[in-house]
Order: sequence, then C-alpha cells, then structure tokens
Amino acid sequence: MQPHIRLNTSMTCAKYALFPGDPGRVDRIARFLDKAKILGQNREFRAACGWYRGVEIVVLSTGIGGPSTAIAIEELRQVGVNTLIRIGSCGALQDSLALGDVIIAHGAVADDGASKTYAPASYPACADPYLTATLIQQAKQMNISAVCGLVRSHDSFYTDREAELDAEWSARGVLGADMETAALMVVGALRGLRTASLLNVVVAHNGCLESSINHYVQQETLCQQGEERQISLALQAIYFDSLQGEQ
Repeated sequence: MQPHIRLNTSMTCAKYALFPGDPGRVDRIARFLDKAKILGQNREFRAACGWYRGVEIVVLSTGIGGPSTAIAIEELRQVGVNTLIRIGSCGALQDSLALGDVIIAHGAVADDGASKTYAPASYPACADPYLTATLIQQAKQMNISAVCGLVRSHDSFYTDREAELDAEWSARGVLGADMETAALMVVGALRGLRTASLLNVVVAHNGCLESSINHYVQQETLCQQGEERQISLALQAIYFDSLQGEQ
C-alpha cells in the first residue's frame, strides 16, 4: 500500500492514469468511465478507476502544485502506471485564448521548485512526443479546437510580480500558466514514464483573477465545456495509444 495515495496493485492494474489537480474533478471524470468506482481519498489524493473502451484507467487527483504532484507520480509508478495525462486548468497568457479552450502542452517552463529539486533548471520539461502526437491527432478527429505549445509552471498566484511575470512569458509566446505540468514532465521523464498535459483555460489573459476563479468554482458554462472536451480527448487518446501497444 502506497503511503500517500493509498493504492496498491490489488485495487487497480491500470497502466494509464488521468491526473486532475482538483479532487472534485475525479468524480466528474469517473462519469465518463464504465464500471467506475471510487477507490478512496487521503489528503489531496482522491482516486477512482474504471474502463474506457476496454482499457483500464486510474484517476488520481494531485492537489495544487509540484510537490504533491511528484508524490503522486512516484507512488503511481510503484503500482504499475506508466502513462499519465494531466487533466488540469490554467490561466491564459495569450489574448487569442478564451475560457474553455484546450491547450496541449508539449513542454513547460519549469519555474516551480519541485522540478528544480529533481533536476537542474536547464533540464527540459517535455511531454512524451508520441502521446502528444496522439492527442493532437485525436483532437482533429473529434473536431476539438486545441492549441499545442508551451506553458509555464510556477508556485504562487499571488506574488507581487504576477502581472510582470505574465507579461514577460506572454511576450515569449508561452500559452498558459499552471502549477503542475513541469513537475509532471520532469519527474515522469526521470522515472521513465510517458506524460502529457491537457489544460482547460479558466482565466482569460489580462482578466480579473479573482473574478475568473469564482466563475470557475460556480461551474461557469464555458469552463465546464472545456473540461468535458479535455476529458473526452484524453480518453480517446488513451484508447488509440493502447491499440498501438497491441501491435
């Protein structure tokens, strides 16, 4: 039994994991699965499992930030998971992105502390290229308007330099900001795991942070639709990826 996520191989044999930050999102993802069941919750780690088109999938929330994400990765690896897709939210850093848009992150700026704990800042935070390509392909097949690019992972919403930092990374073409993607990619790569990150835009660029977060908490329609699209996209990508593994 893993000490933090409270899972073991008798509870799930899944090789694939969906990785939301919010424990509440675990239950919403579970509704998309067959034979879904909640496995339990310890601290921020809420777990469920189920099947999608014959593929077993475990869903585990990470909580907010890189440290708890790294713990979840390390312990899921111990129970046999080898492929992880983040189902997360982000703030947009480009005016072209609207609430509910989906970002497929092929890499991340590692401005978080957890990534630097594992590797030097020069170590690249990159998604698995084949898994990312499958997500891009399936987005086209499903007519989901998703944009692929870089995101920035950081450790706080409320520093005194937020506006300055957002402008700086926006000017460099970074699409959005979250708190977990870099840790997922860095720790995953170091542990030989395949990772990808899908982010739902819940804060518009140059929008009011407090207002946008409150709208998201209230299940604002555009953000709900974006979440549903990213879940459906991740599940389809997992199914088609599993077919490649059978060949």
